[in-house]
Amino acid sequence: MQKQTVAFSKNSSNLFFHILTKCNLSCTHCYINKDQHGVDTLDIGTIKKWLKLFANRPVSDKNNPKQALINKNPADKSMVNKAAQTNVIFLGGEPTLHPDLHLAVKEAKSLGFKSITIDTNGYLFNNILDKISCDDIDYFSFSLDGATQTTNDSIRGEGSYDKVMEGIKKAVAKNFSCSMIYTVSEKNFHELELMEDLIKNLGIKRFFIQVIGMRGKSSGSKGNFQVSKENWLKTIPKTAKKIAGHGIVVTYPKVFLNNDETFQCAGNVADNFFVFPNGRVYQCPICEDFPLHSLEIRGNKLIPTQKINEKDLFKLTIPEGCVMNKMIQPQNLSYNKVGEPYHQIACCMLKEEIS
Repeated sequence: MQKQTVAFSKNSSNLFFHILTKCNLSCTHCYINKDQHGVDTLDIGTIKKWLKLFANRPVSDKNNPKQALINKNPADKSMVNKAAQTNVIFLGGEPTLHPDLHLAVKEAKSLGFKSITIDTNGYLFNNILDKISCDDIDYFSFSLDGATQTTNDSIRGEGSYDKVMEGIKKAVAKNFSCSMIYTVSEKNFHELELMEDLIKNLGIKRFFIQVIGMRGKSSGSKGNFQVSKENWLKTIPKTAKKIAGHGIVVTYPKVFLNNDETFQCAGNVADNFFVFPNGRVYQCPICEDFPLHSLEIRGNKLIPTQKINEKDLFKLTIPEGCVMNKMIQPQNLSYNKVGEPYHQIACCMLKEEIS
């Protein structure tokens, strides 16, 4: 069994493509903010054009921002086609609600993206399993937020537990590679250790543990549902190791840095793009509740936004580590009597992986 920190890479990028914001569920931790992200469902023509923006990007030079004019001529041989290094994740809302999702997947495949994933709540609308094959997609990633029906359905909605379990079984039976996402909060933390027995024989290949972000719908919730540092460090690595013992690759956020570790912001090193139907493109997901996006799509071109935006904040150094976390969701920080933080918060994109 091997544990590693998944380092940021300037040679690889991730495109988190929200093709709509509509959803059939109303999860309590939903991060979608329709005031900031829009309410549109992108048509397939627009989806194809936007995919090409990220398939035909030159490798960015983080040390030379002036180099980064993103919309170059794709025929220019000095450009490096980034599709082969870019992972695309189709998101919503619920992406399978889009009647042309299968066409979007096939377009991404034809453009040569490194990997293609659909994040789904398990309802698998529009017969998506019959419209694509396991050769078209790398993963269906299913969201489940409780080891029991009672806990999951209290977070995600009545009937969702049964539907996601049914959806996983259908996808596995058709030989699709499947993963599962468990968003940890105080509402379901007590059931995380039960997940090992639940999923070990489901046929999933990857298990993602996510920490709840107080964004979107959850930002208006009364109370703090983030898990304490003590509970996180006591339970998450141990549970991840047990699940990995069944041949499942487990990934979870670092969250808390050790005293001998140096904070690094993914925004300064890696290319992660969170694209929404209204054309906003963020590079830090914590910023998504605010008009801090560093890029936007206008006229099917990717355009840098004016200052001040999230990129102006990436280079700031503070004792707490992540500037965004300190500004936007400081609930998981704590201080001593003289105002010094007890720990640094890692970049939310920094992951640990056990395989």
